[in-house]
Amino acid sequence: MLTILVYAGATVAEIAGCFSFWAWLRLDKSALWIIPGMASLALFAYLLTFVDTTAAGRAYAAYGGVYIVASILWLWLVENSKPDRWDVTGAVICLVGAAVILLPTRA
Repeated sequence: MLTILVYAGATVAEIAGCFSFWAWLRLDKSALWIIPGMASLALFAYLLTFVDTTAAGRAYAAYGGVYIVASILWLWLVENSKPDRWDVTGAVICLVGAAVILLPTRA
């Protein structure tokens, strides 16, 4: 359960941090947008250290699937662009891949 909460928090922090740069460079917002963006990206990196796995690479790889699903949700809920069947299919495949990486017990 903790891993799910960590990934959820990390996802919000990473997308918010990346969006701050997008807003600055693509939406003509103030460069001051990058200050909270950098803090958000630092929080993202910090949160991933709480994933219950022995290898950082495994935590990052599994997180990738969660990030993809969250990005599709961002596309829909924040950018008001409804995902198509290919977006949803790809996101589901990635989430299954993340589960395959993270969930098995390793010897």
